Amino acid sequence: MPTTHDPLLAPWTGAHGGTPPFDQIETAAFEPGLAKAMDLDRAQLAKIAGATDPATFENTILALEDSGRELGRAASVFGTFTATMNDKAMQAVETSTMPKLAAFSDEITQNEPLFARIKAVYESRATLPPLDARLTDVLYRRFARHGAALGKPEKARLGEINQRLASLFTTFSQNVLFDEESQTVQAGDQVIANTRSAVDPFLTDSPDRALREQVWKMFVSRGDHPGAHDNKPVMAEILALRAERAKLLGFASHAHWITDDNMAKTPEAAMALMMKVWKAAVARVHEEVADMQKIVDTEAGTEGGGFRIAPWDYKFYAEKVRAEKYALDQNEVKEYFQLDKMRDAMFWAANQLYGITFTLITGVPVYHPEVTVYEVTRGSERVGLWYFDPYAREGKRSGAWMSEYRTQELFKGELTPIVSNNANFVKGAPGEPVLISWDDARTLFHEFGHALHGLNSRVTYPTLAGTNTVRDFVEFPSQLNEHWFTTPEILNKFALHYKTGAPIPAALVAKITEAKHFNSGFSTVEYLAAAIYDMKIHAMPVSDPGAFEAEVMTDIGMPSEIVMRHRPTQFLHVFSGDEYSAGYYSYIWADTLTADAAEAFSEAGSFFDKALATKLHDRIMSVGNSVSPEVAFRGFRGRDVDTNALMRDRGFPVT
Repeated sequence: MPTTHDPLLAPWTGAHGGTPPFDQIETAAFEPGLAKAMDLDRAQLAKIAGATDPATFENTILALEDSGRELGRAASVFGTFTATMNDKAMQAVETSTMPKLAAFSDEITQNEPLFARIKAVYESRATLPPLDARLTDVLYRRFARHGAALGKPEKARLGEINQRLASLFTTFSQNVLFDEESQTVQAGDQVIANTRSAVDPFLTDSPDRALREQVWKMFVSRGDHPGAHDNKPVMAEILALRAERAKLLGFASHAHWITDDNMAKTPEAAMALMMKVWKAAVARVHEEVADMQKIVDTEAGTEGGGFRIAPWDYKFYAEKVRAEKYALDQNEVKEYFQLDKMRDAMFWAANQLYGITFTLITGVPVYHPEVTVYEVTRGSERVGLWYFDPYAREGKRSGAWMSEYRTQELFKGELTPIVSNNANFVKGAPGEPVLISWDDARTLFHEFGHALHGLNSRVTYPTLAGTNTVRDFVEFPSQLNEHWFTTPEILNKFALHYKTGAPIPAALVAKITEAKHFNSGFSTVEYLAAAIYDMKIHAMPVSDPGAFEAEVMTDIGMPSEIVMRHRPTQFLHVFSGDEYSAGYYSYIWADTLTADAAEAFSEAGSFFDKALATKLHDRIMSVGNSVSPEVAFRGFRGRDVDTNALMRDRGFPVT
């Protein structure tokens, strides 16, 4: 079946190692194109499974690694459109297609002759070179964990579950998108959109308490409105199906199934780390609230005479406390952080650490005019491509993320990676710079850390390359990259006033440094509450997710002034796919690695220490999943992780 005239399936061609043909793809092409790609993959897998020669690494594992390339290319473009160009027509395609892709994934996993051949190679893996043994082990575990050894009735039910889940995941995410696009609040002559990038600045800056409450309630109630777009029944069905699937696969719960394949290994280990931090974080929140309450009462003119701090007051009064304690005004800070300058700062740091250069290129197809493309080189060698899509628009999912359009490999010739970073900044007036907050700049560096992980990869097999690592390790390179944002080298060189061009004053940097741990209680508690909820709700039977939210918050002593960073009905990490389900803890798990690794740079005297940067590249950034994450970290740090580094980093007591 030829693919040369189908741009969705054909090998990517053109300059810069070939690029996705975004300009040649129309929405109507996805359903037939993906169906055709699945047929091609089906034929390739049938040939592997039906071979009569004894199974070997070459004729089974390597053949499997080389299969499905047409589907991989098509799915990459499809995923890009559903995340960034998801209009009504695209949503209809997504609704129709996701269950079919889920069914095909099960078809592969449940191919008994194919799994038998994989198992035969797996059982003789001790005779293979280490990298080949690693690939065999990863592929075998992938099949086994997804039901390859189940009986026929169990496989059939598993397929039904996965297809239904795929539909529910799509419904959940589209319900959130509906609320984000259909709800706004009018604040004078300003319209507040229902996205974090619009809501957070308003909650921080607006003195109008009634409007703050209105905006806050709009944002935290996404997906939580009775009617056609209510996510509560969607969540309940997702949870029930996940629990049933886990039992089919031989696990006590969905949380046990997920953690078994991650560094944590068990829900109990993940919970132990979270609860170690929780108590100290809540204590810090009580201190933060007390400081804010004093200001409220002072403004009211009598001690205890003001209103009690509510969730919609937290950010506003936190800034007042920040100004009082540290004479630090976040709006003043924001004037030094221009989006374009922060992008250049990321490039500069990457060059210092990894020797790579980013050059803007034109003539490369993009899916939207606002997307820019950069070729990444090291000397005369092409490393890959980086796409940047920074602005909010209708049909684009909220938040910030990294995507990998093409994973690096050396297997069938050298393929360089193509990655993207996506955000939702509000575009300014023509000619005006986009000013971003300190937290937004940190997030930019975070997501760029994922991109650098993909770009620096130097692994033979794509299954083991780039960001294809376990979930609670993949956040480590991204979280570590945040630390370069706050270095003096970056701030002095790129934090330039948007009007005068003057670098950020040393006195202001000193205030920022002094206030490093300010509001750490809030940021830790709002995250941990969501992570704890995620782990608990996937570790036990739950029929009413809404009631369970209140129950969990009561049990753990959630401060009334804060809600989960992602309330359940809008918790896209957890309910729009399996990727982060029972895995939102991974950020704090990876942060233990991050804090310890950051201390290594502090001990070296500079975050730009050349020897340590080389070690980071060689032991972490370039190896993907070709070695286990534990081995990779020990290779960098010389020992296992010190979890107390996390407590030190957040300014909490070490226990």
